[in-house]
Amino acid sequence: MPKDPQSVVTDYTYTQNRELSWLRFNRRVLEEGADETVPALERLKFIAIFASNLDEFFMVRVGSLVDMAAVSPEEVDSKSGMRPREQLKAVYEAVPGLIEIKGQLYNRVSGLLAQEGIVDLTYDQLTQEERAQVKDYFHSVVLPILSPQIVGQRHPTPHLDNKALYITALLRSKSGKTSLGFIPLPTSLPPLFLLPGTRGRFLRLETILRQWAPTLFGKYKVEETCVISATRNADLTFDTEKFEDSEDDFRLLMTKLLKRRANQSIVRLELGQRPSQEMLALLERVIQVETHQIYYDSAPLSMGYVYDLEKALSPDLRARLTYPAYHPRWPEDLNRQESMIEQIRRKDRLLFFPFDSIDPFLRLLEEAADRPDVASIKITIYRLASTSKIARILCRAAENGKEVVALMELRARFDEANNIAWSKMLEEAGCKVIYGMENFKCHSKLCLITLRDKKGTHYITQVGTGNYNEKTSALYTDLSVMTASPVIGDDGAAFFRNMLTDNLEGGYHSLLVAPNGLKSQLCAMIQQEIDKGPQGYLCIKANSITEREIIDKLREASQAGVQIEMIIRGICCIRPGVLLKTENIQVTSIVGRYLEHARIYVFGRGDQAKYFIASADLMTRNLQRRVEIACPIWDREIQEQLRYILDLQLQDNAKASFLQPSGAYLRKEIRTVRVDSQEELMRVSLHRPEQAPTVSEKPSALHRLLGRLFGKDSP
Repeated sequence: MPKDPQSVVTDYTYTQNRELSWLRFNRRVLEEGADETVPALERLKFIAIFASNLDEFFMVRVGSLVDMAAVSPEEVDSKSGMRPREQLKAVYEAVPGLIEIKGQLYNRVSGLLAQEGIVDLTYDQLTQEERAQVKDYFHSVVLPILSPQIVGQRHPTPHLDNKALYITALLRSKSGKTSLGFIPLPTSLPPLFLLPGTRGRFLRLETILRQWAPTLFGKYKVEETCVISATRNADLTFDTEKFEDSEDDFRLLMTKLLKRRANQSIVRLELGQRPSQEMLALLERVIQVETHQIYYDSAPLSMGYVYDLEKALSPDLRARLTYPAYHPRWPEDLNRQESMIEQIRRKDRLLFFPFDSIDPFLRLLEEAADRPDVASIKITIYRLASTSKIARILCRAAENGKEVVALMELRARFDEANNIAWSKMLEEAGCKVIYGMENFKCHSKLCLITLRDKKGTHYITQVGTGNYNEKTSALYTDLSVMTASPVIGDDGAAFFRNMLTDNLEGGYHSLLVAPNGLKSQLCAMIQQEIDKGPQGYLCIKANSITEREIIDKLREASQAGVQIEMIIRGICCIRPGVLLKTENIQVTSIVGRYLEHARIYVFGRGDQAKYFIASADLMTRNLQRRVEIACPIWDREIQEQLRYILDLQLQDNAKASFLQPSGAYLRKEIRTVRVDSQEELMRVSLHRPEQAPTVSEKPSALHRLLGRLFGKDSP
């Protein structure tokens, strides 16, 4: 007789809440700002990345929890047992401590940059000559485009754009009545003003506006000012039922949906300082936020200026304050002068970005676009660069008479507008553009080139872990395999047939495809290792793991004695090392110069091991609500290359942390030799096995500094 679902007791002793786990990940991003081995301007960028990550977290994850609290208040998180309001409370309580550390680090790094002449100035720090320069800039450039506004009977509260900066002023009339004034920072102006004739002395635009705010409200007296920024819920859930009777096409519907994002509820209000109680009360009432949604940040509320600052510096100063330049290499086992298609026909090929250049893949597409025996190019597109070479090559192929099919995902969060624009260009060039499956985002990374000659039909298939985006291929670590395997090619052809006919039930011989096949087959392969007992082995490299069924299967494997090594960069809802449950699981997280983004799944050891690369993380959304692909790796040499990557990252002690049973992270210790896996991969090519991988010894004071700043266990 089946169990009553209400009687099933969920075990939370080896799992943790995904939102709190993510905050711990973002804290490790912030820790890079404390690393004294990182150049000073790069440390400032890590603080900016932390802030940008936190912005998106509030827009998406907190926004989603706010919606859940209103619609499904009793829904229980499967990893922590917490309801939406309990999760929100935990998040709102955890964030202020991170903001305080951010401010401390900002001051520390600003002091280092000041030694190089790079100073984020206040008005009081300016010389008389500099004040004259700033005054002239304000009156000639800034003032003509300002739009200050008073809140009153005839002046409604202005709409606060998401993450835009405003100078807010507490105004008092001659009669003694108080009100608020708002000055939006013009987005058409640079975020900073670099003082002429200096190496790097600058004022942020909000600093300039605060100085002249008292002159902008006429008869009102400005008693105090404050920089503010509102974060809005940006979680857009596309409900097709709302549009099922519409005659508009899907691209137009997505355009309409994007307009809703600007008007959704405010989930966070950031203030650049603590205002008076009188001003704070007015802000809460006018903007309609609760006290727990307000955060005070001594660092700039918008850190985007950091990238403008970097561009403004002289080349020699920029070189001294940033990472040494690294130029992705052309793989040594590929001949630049020979056909890419013919080289792939002889042997499967691996690219590992950003250490390898994306140029071989671009060369493959260019060859396919021009080669007479190529009949078609079919590709899945999730995110493209704003100036995409890949999209332009696809257009060229279509113009050359090739059949080009682009499965374009218009719902890629925050890239919707960019994808809409590219979809129009592709269609105009003659490409066939389809928009994925209803209710399922297509997150797969698959490119299929079909060739026809007298001997029949042949395929070149590329499968990757990252997007077809030249910009991110230089910033993210991702894997790309190119193969002439007829089995994988047949599966690739079947995949596109299924996508074109809305068929999620199709079967495949080699590819593992979500949502209907990937999770079950992963569980089956974990079970095969469980059956081996202590001889079993699993190695998983992914960005996140949240799927409860996979987590429970890994716990079962640990209890059977299977050794499990995991490299999980971000969210990890399984807690390793819990006695009698997950004691055979080790979780490492690496945060460094490049964003770790590759996914590798290994089942077993030695010659019998099964290797896969995948577009999917072990998250519920990837395994159940997206179209994802995991591809088997059969080439022995590529298997060895993947094993080398995994072993090197498991040895990393410069940028790696261990996840503790409590859910906190502990930085690895550098005992004898410093191992930075990303530095090593920049130095040693995967494609030249004769290079003996070695590591350099470099002691660091990072661990002592982190102990002082972060303590032992906080999100």
